[in-house]
Amino acid sequence: YQVTVRLRRQYQDYLMGMGWAQQLDIRVDGELMERFTVGGSAPGVPAAASYAGDGEPGFAGDPAWETFMQLTGDDGLVVQVPVTAGPHVIGVSFVRQQWEPEGLWQPQQRGRVLTNDQIYMGNAAIAAVDIGGPFSASQNARDTPSRRAIYVCQPSNTEAVAERRCASEIIRAVARRAFRRPVTSDEIESLLIFFDAGRRDGQSFDSGIQFALERILVDPDFLLRVYRDPVDAESDQSPYKLSDIELASRLSFFLWSSIPDERLLALAERGELSDPSTLEAETRRLLADPRATNALVNDFAAQWLNLRRVREVVVDPRQYPTYDETLLEAFIEEVERFVASTITEDQSVRALLDADYTFANERLARHYGIEGVYGSRFRRVTIDQSDQRGGLLSAGALLATTSYPDRTSPVLRGKWLVDNIFGWPVPPPPPGVDTTLETTPGTQPDSIRERLARHRENPSCASCHSVIDPLGFALENFDVIGGWRTEDEQGRPVDSTGTTLAGETVAGLSGLRALLLDDPERFPRTVVEKLLAYALGRRLEYYDRPTVRQIVRDAAVSDYRWSSIILGITRSPAFTSRALAAGIAN
Repeated sequence: YQVTVRLRRQYQDYLMGMGWAQQLDIRVDGELMERFTVGGSAPGVPAAASYAGDGEPGFAGDPAWETFMQLTGDDGLVVQVPVTAGPHVIGVSFVRQQWEPEGLWQPQQRGRVLTNDQIYMGNAAIAAVDIGGPFSASQNARDTPSRRAIYVCQPSNTEAVAERRCASEIIRAVARRAFRRPVTSDEIESLLIFFDAGRRDGQSFDSGIQFALERILVDPDFLLRVYRDPVDAESDQSPYKLSDIELASRLSFFLWSSIPDERLLALAERGELSDPSTLEAETRRLLADPRATNALVNDFAAQWLNLRRVREVVVDPRQYPTYDETLLEAFIEEVERFVASTITEDQSVRALLDADYTFANERLARHYGIEGVYGSRFRRVTIDQSDQRGGLLSAGALLATTSYPDRTSPVLRGKWLVDNIFGWPVPPPPPGVDTTLETTPGTQPDSIRERLARHRENPSCASCHSVIDPLGFALENFDVIGGWRTEDEQGRPVDSTGTTLAGETVAGLSGLRALLLDDPERFPRTVVEKLLAYALGRRLEYYDRPTVRQIVRDAAVSDYRWSSIILGITRSPAFTSRALAAGIAN
């Protein structure tokens, strides 16, 4: 087999991390096949004023450098490996390098764009691994897990009739799972045409099956979740019930981010899934599977909480020299483990705000000021100072994504709180409004509170900032990377108080948490709105509000546990029904 590695590129298609040499290993079943040196060898002279060049005159490097960085820098990362027939694990990884600074830390040289320069001198990353082959195969793997799943039969002989009969069984079984519905005889005949072509060209039964599978995997019914409106429906008709088949896909993609399993699909084919008791039982079964927690954390929570932006965070190393990749990864793992624990333990969603524990390793615990945690292993730790830590509001991942590289931003943090925690929509700033809040060069910097006060003097800005700013001020005790502080970037004492439009005083993390939890329905309502939109795959509209209120009321009986909210969603008309394509958009 031939293994080809492609390296990650930044937003203008330049290779990342090429400023210094790094070691890249390719292994098969743990055995080293090849070690490559990546980076540190770009020919020519790079762009003088910016890493990317931006396509502007005067900002490009030497032609040799530009060609290497955009086209040829990762061409040679190819190795051919001999393997035996059967399952194998191919690993591609960078060699860990322990780095200890000596002497005084020196800021990196940089051009116009801080982000671009740090990408150039940062770490290279793997974008894709292509595995091609087999080449010169002496035999095929006759018994692998994937082959057993596909080959539900073997031809009784090599005659065309026997092969086609078995191919029909294989294609029917695979297409049923891929399309997530029963397949018709006409569809099987259409796919058998591809089997015949592959059998003829490849001179083997396996080649025919491969060609038919390739056709299945490019079919819209595999790539898309297709809803078919009733043929006799009127354009002004009220929403109609989903078929059991469509409901099975909606349920499995909601909770597993994957296709229905055999049991769920069989229930749908028999028309039993739409029965309320069966639907509830299947929802509980899918929710109890570890795949549900993984999907809800990695897909729903990552989308809702903007966790996918954490790796894009840029921090000024002159002000925060302790920030590194290790801390960044710890930020992400903390939130993922924390959210997962509330789901697997079926806690109230309100625990996301007031839990007295988190997950940390030594690196993260030291950053948070938590004592008694040693080693790189993450473990559950109790929070002693609830006014400084506890819940999502104090998570470093979320605080870092709502800051600028060199200072905190009550506006970004307040807007994030309003959007994702309080669930209030925030319009974009009016056109032409200066949102930088920077002070005049050469003058004494004002505090961020003073700058925002001046900003609110503009009536078009005050309407939103009067809501956003007090909430953002409550998190001012946390610096750019989520560390606790009592002084801001200018050395002034931190003032973490604010007053809402309703006249309520919000003081620090405790005050913000109290504001959210004093109304028992406030935060659960936001979770329901976000989770329902995720389950439906669309933005909520005005006609969804009664559904949201009903789910929240029903979940209150069990203190808004995850299971009660999820069951409320799957039994709701919004989940089990669909509006016509010509009517209300769904």
